[in-house]
Amino acid sequence: MSEAAERGPAAGATSVRRSRDVPLLVERARAGDPRAVARLITLVENGDALLPTIAAALAPYAGQAQVVGLTGSPGVGKSTTTNELVRALRARGHRVGVLAVDPSSPFTGGAILGDRVRMQDHATDPGVYIRSMSSRGHLGGLAAATPQAVRVLEGAGCDVVLVETVGVGQAEVEVASLADTTLVLLAPGMGDAIQAVKAGILEIADVFVVNKADRDGVDATVRDIQGMIALGERGPGQWRPQVVRSVAARGEGIDDIAAAIDKHRGWLIEHGELRRRQEARAAAEIEAIALGTLRARIGSLRDGTELSTLAASVAAGGVDPYAAADTLLAQLAR
Repeated sequence: MSEAAERGPAAGATSVRRSRDVPLLVERARAGDPRAVARLITLVENGDALLPTIAAALAPYAGQAQVVGLTGSPGVGKSTTTNELVRALRARGHRVGVLAVDPSSPFTGGAILGDRVRMQDHATDPGVYIRSMSSRGHLGGLAAATPQAVRVLEGAGCDVVLVETVGVGQAEVEVASLADTTLVLLAPGMGDAIQAVKAGILEIADVFVVNKADRDGVDATVRDIQGMIALGERGPGQWRPQVVRSVAARGEGIDDIAAAIDKHRGWLIEHGELRRRQEARAAAEIEAIALGTLRARIGSLRDGTELSTLAASVAAGGVDPYAAADTLLAQLAR
């Protein structure tokens, strides 16, 4: 069920696409209406004034979906692997949501690659919802609206949500703060083994997937990753990242990836780490919303005289910037 269904000819499609009735949209989304899911995500992406109402309506369904992140450098096979994982999860009877984050066009702000094009095998499956999201310049490999979009898919009854990042480098590791399980995809001959030993990728990977394993050099890549994992410091009972080989274009190794995800989820539950990660994710959301609100209020102060007066005083040496900031925060509190 792709987002294209939002434009479908079904009765009531137009009203759903334009609806601002949040309870109705959530009810329809829970019933599996792809147009309602698409409308909710669109409102979330646009930062609509209804966002707090939507969040409140979705709150009872939080934490009900397993969130799996897929990241790696461009061309490593993230979309193909996602497509095959969807197939494996559907064979288990799971309802699956996919958020594919693409680079954004500098002209329209829309997604450039449209990774859902690679997932057309599932476009007519009512148990799958696929959505491309433009990063809109947000760093870290995700879009700013991705956490709330995950909540929409949880509310829509998805058992598993797959979040595929923009092709990222070793510093763009935001997906780890969003996912329960993070897959880092690598490939032989792309320098990915060297990338893997860098701290960012090392610290976020729960499962390393060496894709395109039919290429020369795959054994060396696997050895490098395993050697890097062996050097990592872990206490008793801590998770040891799994290393899995795959050829996603042929559907090979996908069951092994799914088994590694299952093993990691079992460890998360057994050690109470799943709840800790969910709470950390909620804390990050709260902080982001609060900071966004503060930035908006500070922006509104620029239209008044308080900030200008403080800036002039700092520039003239009458007050230091820390004291001025304290004054500004006190103004915001009032």
